[in-house]
Amino acid sequence: MNEVFRPVDWIYSSNVYEVNLRQYTPEGTIAAFRRELPRLRDMGIEVLWFMPITPIGKERRIGSLGSYYACSDYVSVNPEFGTVDDFADLVKEAHRMGFRVLIDIVANHTAWDHRWTREHPEYYRLNAEGKFYDPNGWEDVIDLNYDNPGLRKAMIDVMRFWMEKCDVDGFRCDMAMLVPLPFWREARQALDPIKPLFWLAECEEIAYHEVFDATYTWKLLHRMEDVWKKVTPVDGLDEVLNYYDTKFPAGALRVFFTTNHDENSHSGSEYERLGAAADAFEVLCCTWSGLPLIYSGRELPNTKRLKFFDKDVIDWTGRYEKHRFFQLLLGLRKRNPALRAGGEEATLHRLFVKEENCFAFARRSGEDEVVVLLNFSDGWLTVSNTELLLVDAYDELFTGTRFDFSKAKDISVSPWGYAVLEKKKG
Repeated sequence: MNEVFRPVDWIYSSNVYEVNLRQYTPEGTIAAFRRELPRLRDMGIEVLWFMPITPIGKERRIGSLGSYYACSDYVSVNPEFGTVDDFADLVKEAHRMGFRVLIDIVANHTAWDHRWTREHPEYYRLNAEGKFYDPNGWEDVIDLNYDNPGLRKAMIDVMRFWMEKCDVDGFRCDMAMLVPLPFWREARQALDPIKPLFWLAECEEIAYHEVFDATYTWKLLHRMEDVWKKVTPVDGLDEVLNYYDTKFPAGALRVFFTTNHDENSHSGSEYERLGAAADAFEVLCCTWSGLPLIYSGRELPNTKRLKFFDKDVIDWTGRYEKHRFFQLLLGLRKRNPALRAGGEEATLHRLFVKEENCFAFARRSGEDEVVVLLNFSDGWLTVSNTELLLVDAYDELFTGTRFDFSKAKDISVSPWGYAVLEKKKG
C-alpha cells in the first residue's frame, strides 16, 4: 500500500450496506428510510452507502424517473428523496446509532442538463463537432474534462460540501477508473486533512490502490457464477483469489459481493445468477480477507430484478428471513480478529480436501481462529479431520454445535450449505 494514504481503522472489521432509496420504501424518501436504521443496526450493518441522492437530469432521461447516475446538480438533493437538511439529519441519527455513512460521487459524467452545462461548459469534453458527448454509449450523460483545473477544484468542492454540510464518512466513487488517478490523489490530499475518510473505488484496476482504500471484485463474482453453472470447478475460485492476493498491493482491501444495484437490475438477482449456492457464496464474501458488500433487500431475501429507471419497491414481507444469517456473520467479523481485513494482522490458509466440491479455508490471528467449509454441491459432504488437522474445540456459528476435534473424526456439511467454526478459547 502507498504509505501516504492509509485506510481508517474502523473499516477493517466492518461491512458496507448499499442503500437504494428509491426502491427501499413506498415513499422512497430519506425520512422513510430512517425507520429502517434500528433494524439494520441490529443486523450488524455498520457502513451505509447511499446510491446518488442528487437531482436527476430531465434531458434525455431514461425511463420515468431516470438514472441516479445522471446528476443535474452535485450539491442538492433529489426532491423526490427530500432535502439536504433531511440527509444531514439522517447522518446525524446514523452516527448516534454507531453507523458510518458513505455517499456516491459520480465524477466522470453528468446529465445533459446539469447546471454546469450552462454555468461552466468548459468543464466538459467535446466531440469533433464541438458538442457534449459520452464515449461509453450512455445516452443520458455527458463526459467531464479533467484537463480543466477549474473542474478539478469544483469537484473537490463538491465532496467538501457533503463533508461539511452532512458530515459523511467517505465516498464510493462511481466508475473511478474513468477519472484520471492524479485527480483522485489531489482530492484525497485536499480532503483527508479535514476528516479521515474511507475511499471506495468502483473499479478493479490495481493502480487505483495508490489512492483508494478498497476496490471491487467482479472477477470473483463472475467466477462464482461460473462455479454455479458448472462452467468451472470449485477450485477455479483459487485462480481469482490468488490473483487478488498476489497481484494487488499488500494490505489492499477488496470488497466482495453476490449482488449490487447493477447486477440485480441488469443481470438478475443473486438467486438467478448463483442459484442454490448464493448463501454459501455470501458466507465466502463475509469471511474471506476483505469487506462484504450487502445490497438493499438481501436480508429479505429479494429475488426480483428491481427496475433501474422507474419506481419498483422491494417487496418487503416483514419476515427478514436472512436477518439472523447476517447478524451472526457480521457479528463474528466484528468480534473475532481472525476475520480482520487487510492481511496484516490476520492470516488466511486455504485448506485442500479430497471432496472436490468443498471449498475450505482458515483465518487466524494469534489464538483466534475461524474455519470455513463451503459445500458447492447438491449432496451432503463429509470432510475428514485427517485432512483439516484441527485439534481444538470449535463452535459452529449457525447451529451452536460444539466440535471437539481431539475426539471428532469428521464433519458433514449439508447440500449447498456451509459450516463456520470458531475456535473456542479458554
